[in-house]
Amino acid sequence: MNVLLLYPEFPDTFWSFKHALRFIRKKASSPPLGLLTVAAMLPAPWHKRLVDLNIAGLNTEDLEWADYAFISAMTVQKRSALEVIARCKGAGVKVVAGGPLFTAEFERFANVDHFVLNEAEITLAPFLKDLAQGCARKLYTTSDYADLQQTPVPLWELADLKSYATMNLQYSRGCPYDCEFCNVTALLGHRPRTKSAPQILAELDSLYASGWRRSIFFVDDNFIGNKKLLKTDLLPALIAWRKSKSGCAFNTEASINLADDEELMQMMAEAGFNAVFVGIETPAAESLAECRKKQNLQRDLIADVRRIQHAGMQVQAGFILGFDHDTPAIFQRLVDFIQQSGIVTAMVGLLQAPPGTKLYERLKHAGRLRESMSGDNADGTTNIVPRMNLETLRAGYRQVLQHLYSPEVYYKRVKIFLQEYQPPRIKSPINFKHLSEQCGALLRSIYRLGVVGQERIHYWKLFLWTLVRRPRVFPLAITLAVYGYHFRKVSMLRVPSTSQRIHEPK
Repeated sequence: MNVLLLYPEFPDTFWSFKHALRFIRKKASSPPLGLLTVAAMLPAPWHKRLVDLNIAGLNTEDLEWADYAFISAMTVQKRSALEVIARCKGAGVKVVAGGPLFTAEFERFANVDHFVLNEAEITLAPFLKDLAQGCARKLYTTSDYADLQQTPVPLWELADLKSYATMNLQYSRGCPYDCEFCNVTALLGHRPRTKSAPQILAELDSLYASGWRRSIFFVDDNFIGNKKLLKTDLLPALIAWRKSKSGCAFNTEASINLADDEELMQMMAEAGFNAVFVGIETPAAESLAECRKKQNLQRDLIADVRRIQHAGMQVQAGFILGFDHDTPAIFQRLVDFIQQSGIVTAMVGLLQAPPGTKLYERLKHAGRLRESMSGDNADGTTNIVPRMNLETLRAGYRQVLQHLYSPEVYYKRVKIFLQEYQPPRIKSPINFKHLSEQCGALLRSIYRLGVVGQERIHYWKLFLWTLVRRPRVFPLAITLAVYGYHFRKVSMLRVPSTSQRIHEPK
């Protein structure tokens, strides 16, 4: 059996980092972890070939070779997924689909031969059994949750690792919280399920043996969902692993209550975590209460962010506009919060109601749903009818993006962050290959940002200030400057000019 593992293309989005990746000569952010894990669950005698459309095209030879195409995608990849499915069907290749996009709306994909939905650890084996017996059904789904300690090591060897900027691992699934707009618990449940520390070390060893020495992202929706197990099992194992390995740094996603646990933050920093994405959503308490984001209430959120920064981890964050309690005052309030907190990577989007969430059901009952959602968290679209006038909301959103990612404001925010950030002092041998890559990226940033870029004055101010005042974080400062270039490029594609202005916070 010849199987193509197909990963549709991402559009140019906030998280694609397409414009930033050019500085380090990479084609995509990360390989498709789900497909590589599914590949490890397929029968060993099968011939498998990964085609990631983010780094290479799907050619006729691939389709002529394949008996089946396994496709996994997220909602934002829908357009490319439809194109890929059409090509497969046109070539007579049978299509098996799974992943978040198809789990949420499989009815929209009539050309797919078989849907293997929810968690593949449960639904893939029955499909493979039926396929071998010649009686495979159209749909395989489950309401049960998988035991992650049965999940195999992904088949990294199928991916062209040198084309990617980072690798992905998954430690846990599920989240203990109940945010109204989030579909994580609808898909994966409230009880965090975890892999064992030896499983994670096996995955890390596999990557390390392949020569990987760069960043690794733990894709858990809430890495600290089980703090006790983290502190007694995984983090001690990671700390010990890094003593004999070098070069790999980690980042992940976590809830803001990470800031309450000094020991946990110190252990994460010692284990090599240098960044964490946090769903802050909004500085407005009434909107947090509305969306059931209880873990963010009754807190000094800026102080929480700074505690995490002081512990040695950059805080990246997601924000949402369009809650029922939002008024036009929220736009300036959100800008002030983001700027004062020094959150450089601030993803701001309009409220969306993903199928399966409590928000979706509430708004559907109220007749407040519009077209299907795009899956892009920061493209300025929404599938809800907001309480605020829609044009007012969109205009305010444009103002927020234009302001946050304008060169002067963005570079000022980078400096605010670097003044607060306290990187851990972890010694590791020099990785000359990575150093050479960094030097090349630095030279390209000097030309693109410091010579021909509209931000050149701000670039050189940050360049010199960091060299003199914070030389240890100079590589990070240049990285953030490059990120800003990407964010501005994405914003310019989507955000038309407006005469209204948001003011710099005092």
